[in-house]
Amino acid sequence: MSVRARTRFAPSPTGDLHIGGVRTAIFSWLLARHTGGEFYLRVEDTDQERYVPGATRRILEAFDWLGLTLDGGPDHDELRAMRTNEDYPGALDDGEYKGIPGPFVQSHRLHLYKQWAEWLVAHGYAYRANETPEELQRMRAEAQARKQTFIFREEMRLRTDVRADEPHVIRMRVLPRSGRTEFDDLIKGRLSFDNAQVDDQVLLKMDGFPTYHLAVVVDDHLQGVTHVLRGDDWLPSAPKHVLLYRYFGWPEPQWAHVPNVLGTDGKKLSKRHGAQSVFEFRDQGYIPEALINFLALLGWAPGGGDEQNVFTREELIAKFSMEGIGSSPAVFDYNKLDWLNGVHIRRLPAEDLAARLVPFLARAGILVDTPEQRARLLRIVPHVQERIKKLTDAAPLVDFFFSDIHPPPAEMLVGPKMDRLQSLEALRETRRVVAEVEPFEDALLEQALRALCQALGLKPTQLFTVVRNAVTGKSVTPPLFATMAILGRKTCLIRLDRAIARLQSGM
Repeated sequence: MSVRARTRFAPSPTGDLHIGGVRTAIFSWLLARHTGGEFYLRVEDTDQERYVPGATRRILEAFDWLGLTLDGGPDHDELRAMRTNEDYPGALDDGEYKGIPGPFVQSHRLHLYKQWAEWLVAHGYAYRANETPEELQRMRAEAQARKQTFIFREEMRLRTDVRADEPHVIRMRVLPRSGRTEFDDLIKGRLSFDNAQVDDQVLLKMDGFPTYHLAVVVDDHLQGVTHVLRGDDWLPSAPKHVLLYRYFGWPEPQWAHVPNVLGTDGKKLSKRHGAQSVFEFRDQGYIPEALINFLALLGWAPGGGDEQNVFTREELIAKFSMEGIGSSPAVFDYNKLDWLNGVHIRRLPAEDLAARLVPFLARAGILVDTPEQRARLLRIVPHVQERIKKLTDAAPLVDFFFSDIHPPPAEMLVGPKMDRLQSLEALRETRRVVAEVEPFEDALLEQALRALCQALGLKPTQLFTVVRNAVTGKSVTPPLFATMAILGRKTCLIRLDRAIARLQSGM
C-alpha cells in the first residue's frame, strides 16, 4: 500500500481495554507503521455518565506495556484537565507531535461539535428536537407493541417550533428518505444499507456534548484520518457516518470493519472465556511480544503461501497489509497463545527474562533483591527458559534456590524400584561424592554421579531421582547437575544430611 496511512485508536475511558479492541488497535498501528504514516490516540470521553476515573491513565499504561508507540495523543496538560486528573508519566510532552492537530480529548473539543452541528442545521441536514426521555420511551413502547423497530424520524416530533435558545438536541436528517447508502469496505467489499432503516440520530445532546456519531466524523476529518479500522459492531452506524461525510462535503476515509473475536465455543469473546483486559493477560504471565504476535494473527495472515506464525514487531510491520485481514470471525485459542508465549520467552536474552521474572517471583513470596540473588537468578534462567510458557510458571521451578526447604517425606526419598536401605546407601555415597568434587561444577558433578551409578549398580534414573528429591524437595526441577552447582556445595551437603536423617528415622 503506497498511501501513507494516518490511523487512530479512540477508546472511551469507561474501564480497561478489552482485548478485542486492542486487536483492532494493533491492526491500526501496524498499518500506520507499514506505510510510514502516523498512529495516534484520541480519548472519547463524551459519555460522562460512564466515565471511570483513572481509565485513561490505564489505557496509556497498556499502550506503553504493549510497546504501541504513538505519534499523537493527549499530553500532560490535557490529561490533567480531564474530569479527573489522568496525567501519566509516559504521556507525550506535546500533544501535537508529528503535526496531528489536537486536542486529543473530546471533552476539550465541544466548541467544534457545536459549530459543525449548527452547520448541518443551517444547511438542512439536521434539525432541532426536544422530546423528553419519557416521551421517547413511550414511542419505543408503542413501536414494541406493534412489533416494530423504533426508528425516530422528523415527522414524529411532538413540537416543531424548537428555538435555538431553549434546551434541545440536534438530530441528523437521513437524506434521501428512500433509496440506499452504499460505500466500499476494505474487508467486506461493497456494502449497502436501506435508508428507511436508518434513524435520525441524535448528534448533539442537550448538555452540549456530542454523541459518538458526530464527534467521530468531525474528529477523524479534522485530524486527517485516512483509514478507519473498527469492529463489526459499528457496521449499523456506518451509513450514518458515511452520510455525514457526504453532507459536509468531506472526503471519506477508507473504511475497514474488522470481524469479531470469538471464543472456542463460537460465541463472541466475553468474560466467560477468560482474561479480557490487557492487564489480566500481563498479570497471568504473558509478555507483550507474544500478545501482539497472537492478536495480529487473529484474523490476519501474511498470505501468498507464507505460513509464518512467530513474528517480531518488526516482521509484523514489514508484512502487514489490509489484504491479509479475513472477513470471517477469528477464534481466540488460549493453547496457541500459550505456545507463542513460550516461543517468545525462549527468544529473550537471559538478562531480560530475569528482570521480567522478578516481580512474578515476588508475588509468589520469592524475593530477589540483593546483588547475590540477582546473580543467582541469572544463572538459573537459562535452565528454566525452555520449560516455561508463562512468567508465572517459573516460581515453582526456582523457589528452592532462594529459601530453605523442609526435608522431603521418607517415601519421596526412596528411588524407583529401590528399597529404603538401597536409597539410604545411595544418599550416603552421594554425600561423599558431592563433598569431594572439585571444582563444584555441573559437568564434573554429572561425571562423578554417573560413575557412582555404575559403582552402586543403579540406573541413572534411580539415583538421580533420589538426589533431586533430597536437594530440591521437588520431583520437577531444572536440570539436576546445573541445579546442584547453582545451589552450591554447602547447601547440597546440608540438604543431603537432612534427607539421610529423615530416611534413617523411618527405618
